[in-house]
Parts: sequence; C-alpha cells; structure tokens
Amino acid sequence: MTLDDLPHQYRVILCDIWGCVHDGVRIYPGAAERLRQWKDQGRKVVLITNAPRTAEAVALQLDQLGLDRDLWDGIATGGDAGIEALRQCSKPVGFIGTAMDKAILEDKGIRITDNNSFADLACAGLDEYRRDVSDYIAELERLAGRGVVMHCLNPDRVVIRGGRLEPCAGALADIYEGFGGLVEWYGKPFPAIYKHALHLGGGPTPDEVLAIGDGLQTDLLGAARMGFAFVFITGGIHGGEPFPKQFAAENGLGDWRPMLVVSSLG
Repeated sequence: MTLDDLPHQYRVILCDIWGCVHDGVRIYPGAAERLRQWKDQGRKVVLITNAPRTAEAVALQLDQLGLDRDLWDGIATGGDAGIEALRQCSKPVGFIGTAMDKAILEDKGIRITDNNSFADLACAGLDEYRRDVSDYIAELERLAGRGVVMHCLNPDRVVIRGGRLEPCAGALADIYEGFGGLVEWYGKPFPAIYKHALHLGGGPTPDEVLAIGDGLQTDLLGAARMGFAFVFITGGIHGGEPFPKQFAAENGLGDWRPMLVVSSLG
C-alpha cells in the first residue's frame, strides 16, 4: 500500500501541519498535491496542529505560505483547546511567549497580567528574545515554587523551521514538571484536540480515520491511543530516522505499528 491507493474506508484524514505540510518557511514539495488528491477522492481533510494559536491564525499563516484553503475542511489547534480552558480562570493569568501569541490570546478574551500575583500561566512557547530553554530555568523554578499552574498550549518539544530545530512550549513544560510544577497540557496526544478534530470531520468512527504526522510522542502516540490508523512521516522532526521498533512496547501499545512509513507526503 502507498499514499496513492489508500483504502476508501478512510473518509477523514487528520493531517499534522508543521513537519508534514510545511517547515515554517515553505510548503513541502508534493504536499499540496497530496491534499488535493484526497479532496478529489471525496475525503475530508482536517489539519491538526499543536500550534498555540487559533485555527484562523494558523489559516492565515497557511495563506501566506501559499496553501489554498480549498485543500482542507477544518483546522484543530492546541491553542483553541487551551483558550477555552483559560477563559474559565477567575483571575488574569501570566504569560510566556511571543507578542503575537499574546495578542491572539487577548483578542480571544484571555486576561493577561504583567504582575506576579497570578495563579495560572499561559505558555505558548519561547519569546522573541530568549531563544534557548536554559534562559527560562530561573523563572520556571520560581513559578513552580509558588504553585503556579502552567497551561501548555503546545505540547511539541521542537519543530523544524527552515531546516533548523526550534524549541516549543512543551520543552519549557518538561522543565517545569522537573521542578515539581503542575502542567495542564493541550493538543496532541491528549484527547480534547482529537474530539474537536473529529467534530470538524463530520463525526467519523475511529476505523474511518487516518492520522498523519511526524512526531512520535505527539502525533503517533495520540493516534494510537485514539484507535486511528497512522502514517508516520520520517522527514520531519526525526530527520529521516526509521520508526523505532520498540516504541509500541515502551508506550503500552502492544504490537501496534503505523500503517505506512514514508519520508514525505510528496
């Protein structure tokens, strides 16, 4: 079996974006054509991403990269799931991330404070100035000591931007948990984002869904736990490495394996 002859039962495709469709700078060769092929076959394509932003913000980024909107039916983001939870906070929250991410959250009604009295922290990723996770260690240790709850809006540890690895919010959340801090995680591999994605896809049963991604601990693990068939893209964050033979056993998945292992969507 190849990507050219997927069984008709997979009427909904849940496709990761960063590392599968683009690298943050350009659309991968053949990716748009593959999405169009699936649409022409009558399948629904839902893009599913751990981006800490809203679906519309992600759609605008895809517009800028030149991906036509008729190639997908919906976008499910980790940010949307986290925004809903942050709206429930009774007091303004702290924030770590870029000015753009902060503006998006505030536009969605999230109250963000600059003082140190907050009990909850929205973590969208690294900011514009501190580009190494080590720059955050002192701050994270202090916040964990205060008992602040971190809301990690992007469980990804790294992405590839223009061929270079770039840390994400998940890397900061790992450090925070290491200091004993409490983290609420949104996005893959956690169920909320998949439930939203399935709703966007018209409510398919698990055996009608094919998930595609390049992240072992996010895309693959989440799909396996949801009972979806999966295509592992090796050309993303894992840099061409094969699917680890012991991954399923080490993560309590029995003898589960991806349906396909390919280097790219092209």
